[in-house]
Amino acid sequence: MEVIRLGTRESKLAMVQTQQVQAYLEKNCPKISVSIVAMKTTGDRILDRTLEQIGGKGLFVKELDLALREKRSDLSVHSLKDVPMEVPDDLPLIGFSSREDPRDVLVLPKGADKPDRTKPLGCSSRRRILQLAHVFPNTNIKSIRGNVLTRLEKLDRGEYGGLILAAAGLKRLGLSDRITRYFTVEEMIPAAGQGILALQGRKGEDYSCLAGFFDQESFYAALCERAFVRILGGGCTAPIAAHAQIQGTQITLMGFYYDEELGKQITGTIQGSVADGERIGITLATRLKEHVKEV
Repeated sequence: MEVIRLGTRESKLAMVQTQQVQAYLEKNCPKISVSIVAMKTTGDRILDRTLEQIGGKGLFVKELDLALREKRSDLSVHSLKDVPMEVPDDLPLIGFSSREDPRDVLVLPKGADKPDRTKPLGCSSRRRILQLAHVFPNTNIKSIRGNVLTRLEKLDRGEYGGLILAAAGLKRLGLSDRITRYFTVEEMIPAAGQGILALQGRKGEDYSCLAGFFDQESFYAALCERAFVRILGGGCTAPIAAHAQIQGTQITLMGFYYDEELGKQITGTIQGSVADGERIGITLATRLKEHVKEV
């Protein structure tokens, strides 16, 4: 019997996401034995500094990449938004899951019906912080690190008046009831790849057993959003956002860009054929980079 070892971070959310892949393989590929190899990454271990200070979200994949290369795992399961824009040639992204809800949300302490303005709003992303200024002006925002459950514990202990989190993670953890408010994708453009799982393997190996797990719309959206971020020179921690929506053969990309040298931000939208998704991402990124100087 063939064995596939799925590499993942050891957080509850990462395990739940990896178990989705495991369940698919066990149902559709009964001749394959599936196991999970969980590990703590550098990004999980260092929690007293922001991601920008410790080197970016690439620290969430470094250990998983090494396990793939050393053949301690056969496939890595990532949240696509955590995957750096530059992927090693020998460890390609082999496919993407269907997309869970991509929106960002507001979460309040248990029993609260509105944010406690005397306490900070917990938010770990500069992308969110910059866009929040238009939704909640004059709000005290404090960085928060740790996995979703850890952040919720800090919230319920009274350390924060509210949290900004991704809907996808809460829904996958069965915690939809904690969501107080969904931000529209126009109010807060999500991170590129938010809500999509990315599967990463070794070049030259056969992963055809997962063909039915992969989603074509997610492929087009991922290609478009990641092209936008890549052209703007943004790593995963840069204050850049991109969200693609697909209707039939058309793709609409919304992008957010913050020029750190100018201290200016700009948003824009572009539409075209899904087949041209990567070019569309590049076009919008180039346009915003030029126009931000005029803002």
